[in-house]
Amino acid sequence: MNRNPIMPFVLIMVLGIGLMFMLSFKGLGDAKDLAKEQKDGGENKTEQTASAKPEDIYQQTCISCHGDQYQGGVGPALKGVGGKLSEDEIKNVLQNGRGAMPAGLVPEENVDAMAKFVHGLK
Repeated sequence: MNRNPIMPFVLIMVLGIGLMFMLSFKGLGDAKDLAKEQKDGGENKTEQTASAKPEDIYQQTCISCHGDQYQGGVGPALKGVGGKLSEDEIKNVLQNGRGAMPAGLVPEENVDAMAKFVHGLK
């Protein structure tokens, strides 16, 4: 009743390599689907963003850092920022970023409306 101590490791290795190949092929198929979806749906997303309200843009891009009640979190609180910054300064931050905030989160055509929205938060 001697067992080979290497066999469990060999079986695990074979199963791991097989799983790796299977997931690679699945990933290739998913990548093709994502590329097709982006190619077909990319224009619609741009149109939706262009006509989006400032609150909708906030829900999509800002809420994760500035909180659901504009209270702050990773980013600073947005309530009362209108007393500290002018609309032009807010627009500059939205376009160019500031500190950890990256530039370009708000589409260019919505920057004015978003700056007015953030300036009016109380």
